[in-house]
Amino acid sequence: MIYRIPETTSTNDDARDPKYRHGDIVWAERQTAGRGQRGHTWTSAEGENLTFTLVLEPRFLPVGEQFLLSEAVALALTDTFAQAGIETRIKWTNDIYAGDRKLVGILIEHSYSGPTLARTVVGIGINVNQTEFDPALPNPVSMAAAAGRTFDRGEVLEAFCERLEARYAQLERGDTETLQRDYRERMYGLGERRTFRYPDGTPVEAVIEGVRPSGELLLRHDDGTLREYLFKEINFVLNS
Repeated sequence: MIYRIPETTSTNDDARDPKYRHGDIVWAERQTAGRGQRGHTWTSAEGENLTFTLVLEPRFLPVGEQFLLSEAVALALTDTFAQAGIETRIKWTNDIYAGDRKLVGILIEHSYSGPTLARTVVGIGINVNQTEFDPALPNPVSMAAAAGRTFDRGEVLEAFCERLEARYAQLERGDTETLQRDYRERMYGLGERRTFRYPDGTPVEAVIEGVRPSGELLLRHDDGTLREYLFKEINFVLNS
């Protein structure tokens, strides 16, 4: 079911209500306190974009493999955009980029039941038809700007749901090899020498090799060593 509401603080907060079950979507035209990753806010022009939260109950998925769910969601989005003629890449951990510009922000929040996930809310903000953005935003883009035409937002959401159903089915049947392969192939900056930054501000040059099912980024350093990093330990620096 898709529950469409005119305004809320955050669709992720709304979606925690137990009345929403697996597969339900909360779609708001306006969020007064939309959230992004690492405490950032998410702003969106009313009536032009998609801001919604999907509720999932992946009780089959071990906690240590939770990033596979992020992969399934990100891949479903790139599948959706490919269907619309827009080539996209996944910037670790789970932003979606068209070229060097951010098209989608994703905020995934989990709850657990013993060794497996219990309930997950997947907040997604897609820039669909907006063409003028706050100049304070570093690198936004929309589907309309990328494709040179406007889109029906309901059709975009429906297409995403169809693509997610296929990717989620891969996850359920344990086809993690395909998810991992496809995610790696669509990573932004894969195989390129990039700049990353530690929490203390120290920069490091490395080449992206891939990602673990648990979410660690695999980086090849100049000395040839392969190291793993969590998002809280290292930050991807844009335009490097």
